[in-house]
Order: sequence, then C-alpha cells, then structure tokens
Amino acid sequence: MKKYVKKIILILLLLMSVSAIVFAIYSEKNEVEALSKYGSRGEEVRQIQDKLKRWGYYKGNVDGIYGSQTQEAVKYFQRKNGLTVDGIAGPNTLKAMGIYNSSNSSSSGSSSSTSNSSNLNLLARLIYGEARGESYTGKVAVGAVVMNRVRHSSFPNTISGVIYQSGAFDAVSDGQINLTPDSEAKKAAQDAMNGWDPTYGAIYYFNPATATNKWIWSRPMTVTIGKHRFCK
Repeated sequence: MKKYVKKIILILLLLMSVSAIVFAIYSEKNEVEALSKYGSRGEEVRQIQDKLKRWGYYKGNVDGIYGSQTQEAVKYFQRKNGLTVDGIAGPNTLKAMGIYNSSNSSSSGSSSSTSNSSNLNLLARLIYGEARGESYTGKVAVGAVVMNRVRHSSFPNTISGVIYQSGAFDAVSDGQINLTPDSEAKKAAQDAMNGWDPTYGAIYYFNPATATNKWIWSRPMTVTIGKHRFCK
C-alpha cells in the first residue's frame, strides 16, 4: 500500500514539474511575441516613437510610454506597410521599422533576409552615388523617390528594376552606383524602405542648376531639399 502511495505521489510530482515547465515556456513565448503594446514602457517604445515621429506617423512626445497615440501611430504604419493592423509592435512590425531583437531574428527565413539585405545595399549605393553631398533628409528623399516608383504603376515594381531602368539615374549611367556606400547612406536607405517620405510622394527629382530637360521643369513640384527639386 505504501509503495502504491509513493508511486502516486511521484507521478503527481512529475506531472506538476512538467506543467510548470510548459507554463514557463508558454509564458515566455507570449511575452516575446507580444513585445511592445498598449501600456508598455521602455527603450523599445522610445525607439518606435522616434522612428514613427520622423516618418510622419506619430505626433506625440517621445517618452517611452505606449499610449493611445502611439497605438494609433503603429496602426497607421501597419496599414501603410501591408501589415496586420492590431496596434501591437510585434516581430513583423518591428522588423519593418528596422528594430531587431531576438524574437524576430530567426523566424523570417534566410531567403527573405538575403533579399532585404540586397535591396538595402543597392538603394544605399544609389543614394550614395546620387546624394552623398546632401543633408540626411536629402538622402532619404532620393531613396523615397525610388520607393514611390516601386509602388507606382508607371514604373517597375522592384527596387532593382526602378534603379536600373534605362536612363533613370545618373549614378547608374556614370558608374557611381558601384561606389561603396557609407553608414549614413545605409541608414537613409533603411528609413526610406521603412516609409519615411520627405518628398510627399514625388517620383522625380532634379538639380535646377544643371537640368536641361524642359519636360522635367513642367512636373508639379512637391518640395525642394538641398540642391534637388522633387516633383510628381
């Protein structure tokens, strides 16, 4: 009888241990997957707010508090970037913002990561070749024109297709596309790919001091940034 009771106790203890382990794994998994959401506080929230504010999605204070304004800004970003609109900065949303952590570094697949890295490097090379003497905003603006063309029905629907379209960019024609981009060009490329558009939807730009094409002067201007005039 005593042996039977001991066996029952051992089985119960084993079941309790297994349950505790499963609960711990489940809790940790949910904590990682949830990431930043309404009510969260901290440095990651501050990064989210800072990026969304620079890209024009967020108007509030960069205070590290995930309130209703931050939640709505995240939803706005998600809608614009084809993500699930839930107001939660989960792995896919953080990745689209260029914010990486352990939860989204291994699940996206090597082919997708390689493709994103290739696009980022190509766009950075174009920015460096076309606008390395411009301000940071001016560099992002050149990248934004490429991204706007990708989404426009009149242009190829890939970054490489837009950049290498015949006669599209001087940096391709004169070989400056092959120069090694600096860290600022890479950061500007990432910001442009993440949705920051200081050109307000421009699909063309030119330098008024050197432009000889009469047609480009006829395009409606959106903004002038540094030496470049941006237009639609």
